[in-house]
Amino acid sequence: MNRDNASESSSRLAAARPTVRLETHGCKLNQADTQALARQFASAGYDIAAGHEDAQVYVLNTCTVTHVADRKARQAIRAARRRNPDSFIVATGCYAQRAADDLRSMAEIDLVVGNVEKRSLVSLVSEAASGPPSACAIGDDESLAPVMKLRSRAMIKIQEGCDQVCAYCIVPKVRGRERSIPPGEIVDSANAYSAIGCREVVLTGTQLGSYGFDLEGMDIAGLVKALLAETDVPRIRISSLQPQDLSEDLLDLWTNSRLCPHFHVPLQSGSDAILGRMRRRYSASQFLDAVRRIEDAVDGVAVTADAIVGFPSETDGDFRRTLDVCEAAGLASVHVFPYSQRPGTSAAHYGDQVDAKVKSRRVEALSEAVEGLSLRFRRRFVGSARPVLWERAIPASASGRAFCWSGLTDNYLRARAETDAHLANQITLARLTAIDGDAMTAQITLGTS
Repeated sequence: MNRDNASESSSRLAAARPTVRLETHGCKLNQADTQALARQFASAGYDIAAGHEDAQVYVLNTCTVTHVADRKARQAIRAARRRNPDSFIVATGCYAQRAADDLRSMAEIDLVVGNVEKRSLVSLVSEAASGPPSACAIGDDESLAPVMKLRSRAMIKIQEGCDQVCAYCIVPKVRGRERSIPPGEIVDSANAYSAIGCREVVLTGTQLGSYGFDLEGMDIAGLVKALLAETDVPRIRISSLQPQDLSEDLLDLWTNSRLCPHFHVPLQSGSDAILGRMRRRYSASQFLDAVRRIEDAVDGVAVTADAIVGFPSETDGDFRRTLDVCEAAGLASVHVFPYSQRPGTSAAHYGDQVDAKVKSRRVEALSEAVEGLSLRFRRRFVGSARPVLWERAIPASASGRAFCWSGLTDNYLRARAETDAHLANQITLARLTAIDGDAMTAQITLGTS
């Protein structure tokens, strides 16, 4: 511990039913890890804080994919200390794995736990108190309940680590080598979430297309088939698949309506020269072919992507090709990232770094183009009916309705509906009536499912 009043923090931890606040930065893999931590804390005797109330323990699951992610982590930790000076503050996740000593130097942090030790985080926190909390006398299904306070959709990690080693990416260093989680464990997790009322599970990992390479007779298509056959969760969403992973055998499974018609297919660049320097395993034409095959196979599908702007040696022509590919693909949305040098990656040593001002202009230009693509995609669905998983209530307008609910359609459109009904964690058919900012207004058309 770094602070002089560490003993006071420990005495508060030793109190009956201490409260823990869990915050997540970064990818869906981190969200899955946080949900696992929530279950472990609950089983160990902690209450899970849903908001920023006075919690004895604050855990930040950090991201380190860019320098901005690092800065946001430090800001969040300082803010947590200001909100609750006596809390026990823990930094875990990828930043904690990459630069543990840097985080330990922060006076606000009591404990740093990297990804390698994350499974032991709850016991490490408990050991900081005068004695570990008593385990709760609750069953497995009940111990999952705190997860639902954090997010209505459950993230299930099917894979850890990455063997691809892209030139810009720090993930292999902070999450280790690729390894698949056995399908039986994944099916059990999905059934456990379904048993407590979860209506959607999201399969997460770094390279989902290579799932099962280390398991006999198993691949991503086989896992999806097992989930469809052996679980009853209403919606299954896959977080990300690369162009080369989209086999016909896999795409054929989307005739089952339980599979959400949403594919996230990383692009990163529309320039083959830049893709080669990045060590990506596909070309721009292969990306476009993958998008076309998805659209041919799945009705009403949304295809989203990532793009990195300003990678070393990127010229105006390279950037223009990225714009052109996004436009040609008709993407529903694109996450735009400025390239960030990460210590320990090969691209950090490239000498032809792009000027920061040039990078900033390109980010702005691509973001503007993406807004147009997203608007065009949403316009296609005005007047259509889509199933919506309603997640949370937000302030209603002056319509007089009791609630305004926010949720996601099966094809990943944000929808809002004003109604007197209580829709939390329910799936209903809703007609999308208009575009409202970054969301769609909706009217409930049929009963819940």
